[in-house]
Amino acid sequence: MNPLQRTLIEKMGNDNGFEHVLASDQAAVVLASAKHPARAVVTTTTSGFCAEFLSASPVLVFELLRSFPQTITEPNRLFVTGEAGLAQLLRRAANLSRVLPSQAANEYQQAVAAELAELPAGLAGTEVERMVRQRVGQNKFRDAMLDYWGGACAVTGVAIPAVLRASHAKPWAECATDAERLDVFNGFLLSANLDALFDRFLISFNERGELITAPALAETDVQPLGISPGMKLRWVNALHQPYLTLHRERLAQV
Repeated sequence: MNPLQRTLIEKMGNDNGFEHVLASDQAAVVLASAKHPARAVVTTTTSGFCAEFLSASPVLVFELLRSFPQTITEPNRLFVTGEAGLAQLLRRAANLSRVLPSQAANEYQQAVAAELAELPAGLAGTEVERMVRQRVGQNKFRDAMLDYWGGACAVTGVAIPAVLRASHAKPWAECATDAERLDVFNGFLLSANLDALFDRFLISFNERGELITAPALAETDVQPLGISPGMKLRWVNALHQPYLTLHRERLAQV
């Protein structure tokens, strides 16, 4: 690796979610961030770059392969061609590392603590504190879902943030912990019409991610609701399944 290549990798890291350089020599550039726990060890190849990701989340590389299915030849090492390929890989890795368990919950706790510190004395444990926690949590969950789903609806692929909603599979009020409430696998990023139906348990998804409707919609023409045959999640992770099972149980009761 020559000095120009090292400088280029460092700049791409800084521009794409890895703002710190932990090491840089002829063998590799090690990139990190204060915003997430992942580290990227980047080397050059004859046709591009190789990035080995060291992460607190065991599912990071698995999730990366959804966007870069042809890049891996060895465990945790992904190969890309060209500068644009490396930039996209680093950016996606940074986005995922910010939201995979339990980063979103950690950021939530910090944000809540900062807001509560600004409230007048005597409001701890009151309805005001509950509302602060819920508002901050919902915002953090939405940000996490946007990062995880790449800013596009989990079903339709619509990428207009103003019409996208972060939908919980297990409702916020029924979650036992903040980690469960902020878990990116406890829900989906959906367009507004699908979110309204999912939130009211009128639609759900089976184990394969295929959209299913509640018995209450059996005699209803669902096309005006934006539902068409063959609709399904763009992907489904095994970690979604426990939450989806709970959601489908409620679907049958509507």
